[in-house]
Amino acid sequence: MSEPAARLYNAQPGDTFALPIGAGGAKVMGYVAGIWRDYARQQGAIVIDTRDYTAITGDAVRSEAAVKLVPGASVAETRAAILAQLPPDIAGRVDFAEPAGLHARALRLFDRSFAITYALEAIAILIGLAGVAATISSQTVARVKEFGMMRHVGMGRGQIVAMLAIEGALLGLIGMIAGIAVGIALSQILIHVINPQSFNWTMTTRIPWDLILGVAAALIGTAAATAMIAGRRAVSRDAVRAVSEDW
Repeated sequence: MSEPAARLYNAQPGDTFALPIGAGGAKVMGYVAGIWRDYARQQGAIVIDTRDYTAITGDAVRSEAAVKLVPGASVAETRAAILAQLPPDIAGRVDFAEPAGLHARALRLFDRSFAITYALEAIAILIGLAGVAATISSQTVARVKEFGMMRHVGMGRGQIVAMLAIEGALLGLIGMIAGIAVGIALSQILIHVINPQSFNWTMTTRIPWDLILGVAAALIGTAAATAMIAGRRAVSRDAVRAVSEDW
């Protein structure tokens, strides 16, 4: 049974069931030998040996078939050989699909479906960086006197800017940790709750750590650069003028 069928009929490997495919609609008993993930049929599917199906039903007609080629076999030659064995009226109605083509088509459909999601991700990143800039800017305005005192005790402008960059990086790091944790939690809800309820299937959780860590490093670096740009104006004031109100 496919996973959707097993979920709809609450079946497990080893369970028995009755199929009304015998002569005159008689029920034939079978058992679940295994369950596989099927993302093509939400209503579920049952696979039995073709010889058993023919013996039970007397129906030798097939509307779908899968062909597995031996290593080195030509796809084009195999396709031509299959068409040559079919009657002309049927050969003209036969469609062929290769796994690579189906995979590419599925990816295109997914990319098209999630285009708005990618746009929302970009907007969320821009809003986050704007928040970092606003936070650092407000902090630097309030800490002008602090920066002036640091300058008086010998701290250079570059060191202050570097300090602000570290603060921005830490702020980005905290945001990335929280975002990754929330994202993983939401993905598990999608896989184990929403997908079974909506489509009767689940997926294997695969976390692309290389991509996540790469994006995290890029965003943390961007947050640090944003903090440096936002704080550069505050440290550009004269040190004496910055602390004049405290005299």
